[in-house]
Parts: sequence; structure tokens; C-alpha cells
Amino acid sequence: MKISKQDALMWFSFFAQMDPEEPLPARQMEIVYATMAQIEDAVEAMHAEKMDRIHSLQSLAGRTLYVGDPDRFPRGCKSCLFGSGLSAIRKTNRCNIACPFCYNYGELDQQEPIGESMWEIGGSRYRIEDLELLMSIQKKPTGVSYVYLEPFMEIEKYEEIIRFFHAAGVYQHMYTNGTLATESNLRMLGEAGLDELRFNLGATNGSDAVIRNMATAKKFIPMVGIETPMTPDFYEVFLAKKDGVFATGIDFMNCAELHLTVNNLENYLGEDLYMSRLGYISPIWSRNLTLDLMKIAEDESFPILIHDCSNRTKFARDLNLGSREGGWFGASGYAKEFDTIPYEAFLPVLNNPDFVFLKEEPLPKGYRPGDIVL
Repeated sequence: MKISKQDALMWFSFFAQMDPEEPLPARQMEIVYATMAQIEDAVEAMHAEKMDRIHSLQSLAGRTLYVGDPDRFPRGCKSCLFGSGLSAIRKTNRCNIACPFCYNYGELDQQEPIGESMWEIGGSRYRIEDLELLMSIQKKPTGVSYVYLEPFMEIEKYEEIIRFFHAAGVYQHMYTNGTLATESNLRMLGEAGLDELRFNLGATNGSDAVIRNMATAKKFIPMVGIETPMTPDFYEVFLAKKDGVFATGIDFMNCAELHLTVNNLENYLGEDLYMSRLGYISPIWSRNLTLDLMKIAEDESFPILIHDCSNRTKFARDLNLGSREGGWFGASGYAKEFDTIPYEAFLPVLNNPDFVFLKEEPLPKGYRPGDIVL
């Protein structure tokens, strides 16, 4: 059904007052899904209009989009989209800053420790001496990534494991907010064999010190880039500081579409949100900012590659991983981050007079107030 915005607002206002632990009957869920589809259709029409204006937009086998030199496309992302997935390695359960977009916002001091001398790989715990056994039994990953929460909190512990995977010929990338990077530890990472380092420049809202650290990283590590959620604040600061960023010699920027979890949703209540394929929930402005930046990158011939790391890209990633893991046709781990849809979070977009559904129809019989069948 092509539910009208007025009817969607009426029903969502009602659903928002209900006990979130009480599941909605099937017909009410049809209304919910119809509303999500109407919002998503309108958002995708915005995206399509913006993409039509980017003449140099390139596709990576239909799985993601970018503008710039293909040789600068991060190999860690190719591993994610075509190889064995993210293959996350976790060690550090702490962070030195608290970002409003962090998936663990509000719980940064409650993250379970990995364990002394232990590493979490694939959800299991290993010591360094176990890695030979692991590699002798399981298929070698195309790449691994060091994540969660801030590796530089204890970066000295990473040298040995990086050397191991480097000797095994596994591509390795790492994420950092960049505040604790020094010439000494960046040199260590490069000499150990780290292939790629990604700075979340949005975590410090474009800190000049972090930009200088990116330049230092590029002296020792082959691929260096930015990966950060696209927010209005970061968009503005990046444009103001882009010349300084380009001077560092970095290779790429992954513009992540900010998606929300139960931890960070409250920081974005009041924004216009949409739900991508009934999975990730994101502010509508996030991918719009990415596409706007890609157009500027085209017009100004940015020296770095700009990658649209969108919800669509995450959708492709999980399809690839499902296939690699031997799943049935259509199997994917892509899903929403909430047990139940937070109906109240969609009231702002439904109340926004400037947000228009593409096509509207009256509710069919049986779905109107007073005659819906439970």
C-alpha cells in the first residue's frame, strides 16, 4: 500500500505510545513496513537525483560507489566486499574519547575485556601461539582489521600479531581516532607490516594534530585514509580543512553513512531518519552529505578517492559474506540494530512538511482507524 504521510503519522504516533515489548499484529506491521517503504523510496529518489549530477561516479561491480583514482581504492574495503569480509580482530576494550556517533556510546566503560594475552578473532579467544594452529586448519582470510575500541590505547601489544599476519601474506588494516598516534608507534606499525591505517577524523572534528599524524602515518604505512561517519559538523570542517588534509598525501576517504544503535540513537532524536531495507536506521542527511561531497570532489578534482560507504554498501558486504560462508541463496546478516522499531524516532520526518512521499493512496479497507482487524 502507498500509505499517505498523514496516515503514517497518525499510526506511528499511536504505535509510539504502545509498550515496545508488545509486538504489533500482522496488519499493523503492514502499515509499519508500508511507511518505511514510503520514506525509503523518497530518500532513494533524493540519492538518485544527486548521483545523476556526478558524472565521474564509478561503481565497484555494483557493490559500492566512488569518485577518484581506482588505484587509491582501499584494499581493506575490497576484502570486505569481495573477500572473506571484515575479519575483525579485537584487543582493546577502552577508548580515550566519547563520540556521539559511537555504536557503544554511553557504555564505553562497560565493554567486556578480551582477556590478558588474548585476542578475539571471529568471536573466539586466541593467544599468539594459537595462530599457527588456526591458520593450519581454517582458510586464510583475504584481510583482517583491528577494531574496538581504540587500538592505540595499548598499541605496543599489536606489533607481534601484525608481524604474524604480515608473514602469512594477509592484508591488514586498522582504525584509530588518531589522537594517540606518534612517529614512534606509527613507524612500529609500518615496520611490523600494517598495510592500511584509517583515521576517524570526525571523532575529533578535524583536529589539526590528527591531520599532522596522518601525514606522519603516510611516511611509514602504504595506504592511509580517513573513515568517518558523515555528519553536518564534519562535512563543514572537512571542507574548511581539505587543503591541509590533501597535503598529508593520504589516499582515500571512506564516507560512512551514519547508522544508529540503541546506544547512540538518543543523540540523533529529532533528526529526519529512514530505514534502509528494514535494516540500518540512519539520518537522511548522512548519505546526502556524502553525495554532495563526491560532486565537489569531481568539480575540484580532489587528489584523494572518495568512497560512498553507505548502507547499500553494507548490504552488499553482508550478501558477500553470506555467500562466502556457504549460506543459501539470499542469506545475509544485514539486519536492524533494534529488537523493535523505535516508532517515535520517525515522527520528525513524518512531521516535516518539506519531506514528501512520492505517491500516496488512501488506506484500504481493514487498515483504517476503527476497522483494522487484529
